[in-house]
Amino acid sequence: MRELNFLSAVSLAERIRRKALSPVELVESHLAQIEELNPRLNAFVQVDAELARRQARAAEAAVGNGEGLGLLHGVPLSIKSSIDVAGWRCESGSKLRAGVVAAQDAPLVSRLRQAGAIILGVTNTPELLMAWETDNLLYGRTNSPWDLSRTPGGSSGGEAAAIAAGMSAGGVGSDGGGSIRVPAHFSGICGLKPTPGRIPATGHFPVSAGPFALLGVVGPMARTVADLKVLFEVLQGPDDGDPCAAPVPVRWPEKDDLKRIRIGYFEDDGRTPVTPETRAAIRTAAGALRRAGFQVEPFRPEGLELARQLWWKIFGIAGGMLLGPVMRGHEEPVHTGESLLDTWLQRDVVRMQIFAQMRKYPVLLCPAAAVPAFRHGERSWQVEGRTVQYLDAWSYAEWFNLLGTPAAVVPVGKSPEAMPIGVQIVARPWEEELVLSVAAAVEQQCGGWTPPPIE
Repeated sequence: MRELNFLSAVSLAERIRRKALSPVELVESHLAQIEELNPRLNAFVQVDAELARRQARAAEAAVGNGEGLGLLHGVPLSIKSSIDVAGWRCESGSKLRAGVVAAQDAPLVSRLRQAGAIILGVTNTPELLMAWETDNLLYGRTNSPWDLSRTPGGSSGGEAAAIAAGMSAGGVGSDGGGSIRVPAHFSGICGLKPTPGRIPATGHFPVSAGPFALLGVVGPMARTVADLKVLFEVLQGPDDGDPCAAPVPVRWPEKDDLKRIRIGYFEDDGRTPVTPETRAAIRTAAGALRRAGFQVEPFRPEGLELARQLWWKIFGIAGGMLLGPVMRGHEEPVHTGESLLDTWLQRDVVRMQIFAQMRKYPVLLCPAAAVPAFRHGERSWQVEGRTVQYLDAWSYAEWFNLLGTPAAVVPVGKSPEAMPIGVQIVARPWEEELVLSVAAAVEQQCGGWTPPPIE
């Protein structure tokens, strides 16, 4: 195991700035890790080693010349293969897009490069991102570095596996129904689903437009909350290509103001049971926040079940409309525009109702999913004497896509099989800084990331 590969992105950038670490050495260490582990994990679908080396040499020269260095100068990152990286495959795991190559960088990729990051490659997804297990007919399945017989989740499963295994110091995924947060939870890393428009989804496929823009976002993934914070600062900001964009300044809360915020937590939604270890992780995080000086009380918003149902309607209808040109000849009939408009109106009503409840509890703490990482192909689980079906286990993430709220996942516990269990921290729209500040407190109190057993 290469210790260098498991340092935080913040630490790596700091060492590079003070000339204690060479970007060339760092990139070579990550390329060696990819060469060794990717055949077993299948996290990356494309790596350009020579381009990464050229970028590393240029980064090292910039340090030597005393040039102004960005927040991520020399740090090797990865990108989900549904996001445009100029000259690289952007196939979203589908044979229907086989051979599609991005003509230019997505704005978020340009921002990472401007901050000095080195992009190593792009990572695997399920077909058209439509699953919580990363497997497709184009590149095959991705395995968890915690247990090769299990999945790192989906749809940002390749990204989560690469980061957890030290093949990348961090990166970017996308999330329309848990696709950042479930893989982070499964893989023992951190992930942030931002408010739609806070980080531009321009250059993502499927495109975030129309009703789907209400759900689908792009966001950072990393091993530590501090890394999420830096990635968020680099990535955030409006872009003309994102219909939800808004000029929201970065506002980190003061420590004293933070402690005055009331946090509501719940262990389950009253519909889909969670594993005992998931409940324990929520209790552990709630207790940790209390010890850190926060006001933490039991609270579950009313309206979550309706939010889940509405998410399915928008995701199914809007997703079908967006993918229509790709799926032509393969599609099932989709619902009408009238049905979509009615769903949209109901969505606005339930948002108002839940946000009114969150005036008292501006931050929520809850599970990220009902179960930890599952074995490849599993589609149901026995939890607390009940059967949890595949499509029900992720409702804990889906609500917050429907509501458009920022939500982060941070690792807290372990299952009996030693698989990671994360908890989810949520706030109202445009309050990513609050989410990440509370997540940092949970991480500090509960220990945070630990390396997986793969060697």
